[in-house]
Amino acid sequence: MARILIVDDEPGLADALRRALERSGHEVRVAATGLEGARRYREQAADLAVIDIHMPEMDGLELLVQFRALAPAMPVIVMSGGVQTGGLDLLGDARLLGAFATLAKPFSIDELLGAVARALAPDPRAETG
Repeated sequence: MARILIVDDEPGLADALRRALERSGHEVRVAATGLEGARRYREQAADLAVIDIHMPEMDGLELLVQFRALAPAMPVIVMSGGVQTGGLDLLGDARLLGAFATLAKPFSIDELLGAVARALAPDPRAETG
């Protein structure tokens, strides 16, 4: 079981993601804004974050940069419905900024669970004792 932080300003989507991840045995917390997500992470660290790009107060790319500074080893999955905005490839930018994986909305629960499983899998390159 992992501690997962979902940060998305769409309550219906955030709740659906929470339910799916909880059914998979994870402990899930939800934040509605980037600022709230950063605050919740500081209150209790997560093993993984799933964040949206387009949010009020602080967008997901800014939050991703904060997470990279706060917890460089924590995998972050970034999702967005506006994959390209004004010629910008936001999910590509997220990968460049250190996202473990990206999901273009709409995506299936199976796609989410697959990305989460890969993000939480032990690193096969890690030494075993």
